[in-house]
Amino acid sequence: MELACLDLEGVLIPEIWIKFAEKTAIDALQLTTREEPDYDKLMKMRLNILRERGLGLPQIQEVVATLEPLEGAREFLAWLRQYFQVVILSDTYYEFVMPLIAKLGYPTILCHRLETDAQGMVVNYVLRQADPKRTAVKAFHGLNYRVIAAGDSYNDTTMLSEADAGILFHAPANVSADFPQFPSVQTYEELKQEFRKASRFKIP
Repeated sequence: MELACLDLEGVLIPEIWIKFAEKTAIDALQLTTREEPDYDKLMKMRLNILRERGLGLPQIQEVVATLEPLEGAREFLAWLRQYFQVVILSDTYYEFVMPLIAKLGYPTILCHRLETDAQGMVVNYVLRQADPKRTAVKAFHGLNYRVIAAGDSYNDTTMLSEADAGILFHAPANVSADFPQFPSVQTYEELKQEFRKASRFKIP
């Protein structure tokens, strides 16, 4: 059996922190895993900004409620599900993302949790496990799945390396340049073609 593992933000939905940065005019929140490989450093910076500005989970959820999947994402996901079991491996948080998961038809997603206080302020983030994307792919291999993975950021590259085939999608130039071993594509039609090439089965 073959399994497709996809990153979420930047692949199927907009980058939530970027959209929140645009809404709040906080430029520092534009920074994502496309630029900062150290996820812990990135999240501590984000939580410090939220605390300093008095912003909490309700304000982020208000922005998420206005978002839609990327153009063509639903159709691509429907196509992919015809030929693969599909799992979303993301470094987002269930408390953020479930409205967008609903708009995608509730695909399986493995991500993280946030801890909040009584006022809805985010006090901590709880990773599902260390290096979660790579570890998930390794576990799928233990279940005798062959894995094809796609993502766009530095935090996806261990997943792509662990997979039987890895694909960069919508990746910025710096990520593509740092990981030239992965094909890098920009459209869903090109991504479909890479999945066709990587699969052991004939996919129309």
